[in-house]
Amino acid sequence: MVLAVIDSMSQNTSDSADSDPVGPAKGAGPLDQDTAQPQVSAQSELDEMADSTEQFVQHIAEHQNRLFSYVFSMLADHTRASDVLQETNLVLWRKRDEFQEGQPFLPWAFAIARFQVLANIRDRKRERCLLDSDLVEMLARSAEVEADAFEETRIALRECLSDLTPKNRELVRDRYFRAMPINQLAETLGRGSSAIKVALLRIRRQLAECVTQRVSKA
Repeated sequence: MVLAVIDSMSQNTSDSADSDPVGPAKGAGPLDQDTAQPQVSAQSELDEMADSTEQFVQHIAEHQNRLFSYVFSMLADHTRASDVLQETNLVLWRKRDEFQEGQPFLPWAFAIARFQVLANIRDRKRERCLLDSDLVEMLARSAEVEADAFEETRIALRECLSDLTPKNRELVRDRYFRAMPINQLAETLGRGSSAIKVALLRIRRQLAECVTQRVSKA
């Protein structure tokens, strides 16, 4: 499971650009400086809004696989699950102002996805459908429990990664986050491919033990 969580984390790494500071023009008079202050404040608000929007988009992108699995577990149909996922993404985007940064994103997104699944089932009531609302609720609760366990593992893994030595942490990033081939890693580090494989195996075992301990204490 540790490797699965690493894959989930590595698919969604991105760098954010810094915004240029905005201030009054050089040599501006007193009146110019007074009128520039609201502009600076407005620009700061715009920058904050842009950062918040970027973080929300990252949340959606980071959890696409989990949301699809959640929806598919209730519909058991790839086409319908894909359609409902797209509808869910649209609703998430429309309701983005309701999401408070710092709160867990996945439970909030699951609640919206569940309503979209129920709406999809209601819309197709005239067709033969093996699922009813009660069964969907039962499947949803089961999927949410699994998602909670996955999230706990992901958080624990982040903490365990920070406990690695800088050299081992960089090796994990190169192999699993940057998808560097073993032979390229060996060439870059001046080591044999077999030695790299052994090192990665030991690191995976160390991470698995660390994650197990942290989750059991949670």
